[in-house]
Amino acid sequence: MARKALAWTGLIAALALVAPALALAQNAQSLGTVRLTRAVMADGKPLSAGTYTVRISAQAVPTAVGLSNESSTWLEFVQGGEVRGRELASVLDEAEVIKQVVESTPPASGSAKVELLKGGEYLRVWINRGGTHYLVHFAVGGE
Repeated sequence: MARKALAWTGLIAALALVAPALALAQNAQSLGTVRLTRAVMADGKPLSAGTYTVRISAQAVPTAVGLSNESSTWLEFVQGGEVRGRELASVLDEAEVIKQVVESTPPASGSAKVELLKGGEYLRVWINRGGTHYLVHFAVGGE
């Protein structure tokens, strides 16, 4: 009887450690799939070229003077069920996109586009989710 109680206690302790991570993963909102055409640096770490599911991270963004928390969010780049990288994204509505990104046509709602920017030093991932635009600018390089 003592062994069974000890086994249950161990199982409960393990679940207590795993449950918060599972809850974060389940609460992460998927924005779609993108194909990075080049290796990039994501949050200071290399991220290989390839196809990734992009989702909004539950991790809070530190606040900066003059900016609201809604103006940026962490995006996670997931491959094979594992987060391979993350990067801070600017979050814009339709009106802000027209003002700030006038040289490029936005992706249609529910889609994304990946662009190598002038000079080939940055790769932009632009996702449009129902009129909310997520823009990530990666430095090209890494792996």
